[in-house]
Amino acid sequence: MKNLFFIITFLYSSFLIGQNGVSPDKMVTPPEKVLYTFQKEYPGKLPVWTLKYVGDDDDEIRYEAKFKTNATTEVLAVYDNLGVLKAFESQIPLSKLPAKAQAYLKKNYPAKAIKEIAVVVDDKNKTTYEVGVQKNSKFYDVVFDKNGGFDVIVEKD
Repeated sequence: MKNLFFIITFLYSSFLIGQNGVSPDKMVTPPEKVLYTFQKEYPGKLPVWTLKYVGDDDDEIRYEAKFKTNATTEVLAVYDNLGVLKAFESQIPLSKLPAKAQAYLKKNYPAKAIKEIAVVVDDKNKTTYEVGVQKNSKFYDVVFDKNGGFDVIVEKD
């Protein structure tokens, strides 16, 4: 009976330890391939790494490196587990947003609703602009194409 108790306790403990995996948005250390690619592209930068699961079934891993290119500009570089850059996002001021996008925002949102603006370049070299806005206590990303044309609005958590 004592042995059975120890076996059950061991199995239960193993199960609990197995549940303590890496959670998304927790600081992580990415694989060597990812670190090597990042250091080659951005020498001397010290990023904060997080892990995200993406894809239709959340079955693809992405490593996100947040760092500053200068005192005021934050950027985000997103890599897959093989070290391939999937997206690069950089903060920009409103004045760098295409005029068409600025006009859309001015017409549809008050200035205080705009929280952040970024230019995003994906792995296919497609450029988009993402503007984070807050409306009715919810946060949205308003996405524009490279010419400033409205594309889509996405509610964020």
